[in-house]
Amino acid sequence: MSEVDTNESDSDHMQTTEPVTMSLVDHLQELRQRLIKSVLAVAVGASASYLYAAEMVSLLTAPAGKLYYMNPAEAFFAYLKVSVVAGFLLALPVVLYQAWAFTVPALVNKERKASLFLVPSSVVLFFAGLGFSYFFVLPAGIKFFMGYASDVLQPMFSLGQYLSFVISFVLPFGFIFELPLFILVLAQFGIISSQLLIRKRKIVLLLAFVIGGVVSPTPDVVSQIMMALPLLVLYEISLWIVKCIMKR
Repeated sequence: MSEVDTNESDSDHMQTTEPVTMSLVDHLQELRQRLIKSVLAVAVGASASYLYAAEMVSLLTAPAGKLYYMNPAEAFFAYLKVSVVAGFLLALPVVLYQAWAFTVPALVNKERKASLFLVPSSVVLFFAGLGFSYFFVLPAGIKFFMGYASDVLQPMFSLGQYLSFVISFVLPFGFIFELPLFILVLAQFGIISSQLLIRKRKIVLLLAFVIGGVVSPTPDVVSQIMMALPLLVLYEISLWIVKCIMKR
């Protein structure tokens, strides 16, 4: 092969493996465009969700039963809050795609291929966390708190406060369920190993309850345990995958 052919081959290889170079102005312009697209996606999702706000509120309030609103505008703002959160969840794949599309020019081929798995997986795990929290953890938490009712002490939940509690209780589980993906990425790049995960198990146990205390919407021990236990289970699952499947 001639020297010219060799240089052309090397040039083509560099184009497929090296990140794309862009100026700062180009980066800022692209970031602005992708932020606008993300905001528009959330706005469209929220607008569509508002049409079904009553059904969503009925679904979210089912574990608590009958609720009340204490001022004329509380129900409206409660519906609006639920619609915005639902709109964000509907637009989450679009938002993550915009974030991926913004960062992908700076990635090499191997990293781009990995991101094609990571982005969809992160969406699936996030919604799995929401589903787990809503169907298993939230009903148990509501039942526990309502267990303090008596003949002289009856629960009377405000609609706005109850929905704020549910949203702040359910959403953290979406992020907690991203833990296996985070650990697997670190293991793939050789940053951590199964031996390291085993050695740090006691620290993770402590951190799980600290995180549970920070993200829990109430200061009671039960809510903190409900937050911490899934974190510990996901950590053990990640450890098993890294040790037995990835052989790290």
